[in-house]
Amino acid sequence: MKKIGILLLALVFFQSCDFDDQVSSLDMMQTYLIATPLKSNLITFKEEAVAVTEPVPIIESGKIYAYKNYIFVNDVYRGFHILDNTNPSAPENIGFIKLEGNNDISIKDDRLFADSYGDLVVMDISDIKNIKFAKRMENAIYQIFWCTVGFDVAWPEADAYDYSDFDANRDALTGWEVNEVRMSTADFEAQYGSTRTDVFLANDSAAEAAAPTTSTTGQGGSFARFKIVDDYLYAVEPWSINVFNIEDLDNPKVLEEVYANGNIETIFNQGDILFLGGTQGMYIYDISSPDKPTYVSEFTHGRACDPVVVSGDYAFVTLRSSNFCGDGTESGLYIVDVSDLNKPTLKKTYPMTEPYGLGIKEEKLFICDGPDGLKVYDKTNIDDLVQLNHFKDINTYDVIPLSSSLLMIGDKVLYQYEYLDNEIRLLSTFDLK
Repeated sequence: MKKIGILLLALVFFQSCDFDDQVSSLDMMQTYLIATPLKSNLITFKEEAVAVTEPVPIIESGKIYAYKNYIFVNDVYRGFHILDNTNPSAPENIGFIKLEGNNDISIKDDRLFADSYGDLVVMDISDIKNIKFAKRMENAIYQIFWCTVGFDVAWPEADAYDYSDFDANRDALTGWEVNEVRMSTADFEAQYGSTRTDVFLANDSAAEAAAPTTSTTGQGGSFARFKIVDDYLYAVEPWSINVFNIEDLDNPKVLEEVYANGNIETIFNQGDILFLGGTQGMYIYDISSPDKPTYVSEFTHGRACDPVVVSGDYAFVTLRSSNFCGDGTESGLYIVDVSDLNKPTLKKTYPMTEPYGLGIKEEKLFICDGPDGLKVYDKTNIDDLVQLNHFKDINTYDVIPLSSSLLMIGDKVLYQYEYLDNEIRLLSTFDLK
């Protein structure tokens, strides 16, 4: 009888332990938000991302590009608005190039090169009223894109993102479906990892700028990533330079990608030297062998957004540490002595409010100081810049100094100025809303 009592006690004990394990397991069950991609066929998606239409209202103005008598105004991730600028006092909106997933263009001899979801797109603009699609080169640039994502896709709040049924070589991501899933912590960690998955897209801007030219190559502002030098197109992305031989304009050749020494945002050339602006410095590359950019040196600074233009022995750099750009670096104009390309040296700094793009025309220096307007300086003496104009009460982004006028883009407004001896004067404004 005593033995039976011990057995019953043991049975109750083990049943109690099993019950406790079940309760513990239930306690570990949680509700997780799991996001799965909505997708479409990649080929069809990209075909539908390119078109030429009648003029449409602009949503978010970005970079500008000048070619012949035309101005192309970027609508961020959507494409470019085409303005006929034959009369700078009264430009005319004549069309829209739909290029979803686009940030930059560059033009030579009536061939427009652009990015679209990481591909290089070539268009024939010899007849501006009948633009023709010429070529798409898949995955030629911006290879940081691990997949094609619709420009208007927003990432939802979720505990994990499930790509198990998503093929980046076949599918385009067009949205998300978020569902509540009840599962144990152990199962969640086994399937998705031990921490919540954070996904985001970086939307930064970057640069291309060039001195006025009589060739058939267009001219960009200081926030472009594309730069054409002779028969080569350079397209920068974070950490690398994509190089294309465009001698045959309709059939560009993809050359070997060059990995850069920093997180690159902008590009400018002076002769056969590239000056790349990055989040942590300015990087100098030699393109005397144009197919193989070669690292020369760098000028480092604290983390900040960093477009660069160069004139003679000096590089002019605006650093902006507001928003996502910086880590406490003082916003301002930084003038760097590049007379010795191997040893760039900080020469002078000038405080600014929130500087964006900049440009140079002879001895005039133009700085877009964000909400503090457009500032114009005489740069003859870099140790003592003389302010010639200050156009206040406008939000400024970037400039292109043309041979006879200055283009400036603000918040959905294009401004044009004419040069005077010691100042500039407003010619026209064009509202793209």
